[in-house]
Amino acid sequence: MERSFNYLVVLYFLFSSSAFSQINEDTLTLKKSFNYGKSVAVFGGSVSVIPASESAKMLWEKHLGMNITNYGFSGAGFSSLQGKSMQQQVDEAGVFDIYILWASTNDYTNQRAVGSYTDYTEFDGYDEKKLMTQAGGINYCIKNIYEMNPSAVIYFFTSSKAFNDRGSYDPFYTQGMVQYVEMQKMVCELHGIPVLDQFLLGGYNIHNKDLYYHDPIHMNILGYKKLGELQVSFLAFP
Repeated sequence: MERSFNYLVVLYFLFSSSAFSQINEDTLTLKKSFNYGKSVAVFGGSVSVIPASESAKMLWEKHLGMNITNYGFSGAGFSSLQGKSMQQQVDEAGVFDIYILWASTNDYTNQRAVGSYTDYTEFDGYDEKKLMTQAGGINYCIKNIYEMNPSAVIYFFTSSKAFNDRGSYDPFYTQGMVQYVEMQKMVCELHGIPVLDQFLLGGYNIHNKDLYYHDPIHMNILGYKKLGELQVSFLAFP
């Protein structure tokens, strides 16, 4: 009996030592990230500002030592017609190392025009009428960030899935949110902006939404923790 107990104690310490060693290795690896310890500005809608979203951003702080300033505002979208738009948020920002455009679902749910990836670019002479589209709003944000800080690093988080209708989560429903997500990625490709496709990679679906969401659009703390782990892996080595 005593021998069995001693064996278990040895196993426990071996496992603990191994786990601690792995944690230390992971921490050292993340500290080698180009983005470790950087100042970060976040722009978005309610998905980036509700209290539960702090469980995601806390992981950025914990694992990447980031200093975060959040300009997000509930109801905001990229379209100039959508709430305190992300265009307005960017206009209020100062100089940071990193700027994160965290797409909400608001342009989709409020049926703002998707637009074209060329909206408000050199291709249309920066036509301000196009600022009403999602694409025009994204191009505006990117252009103004670079004008404010030419050495800025910009990352884009796409809209995540929602569950208020089929189009908000079905990637093959062509009139759904997927068209907004695809346009988000097209605009970023034009400018060479790294994209985290949260719609595709988030891992949320009709079967686990009750575990990770507290309403059809917004995640709960557990959902944001899951998302935050994905965001950390992206931000560490984009």
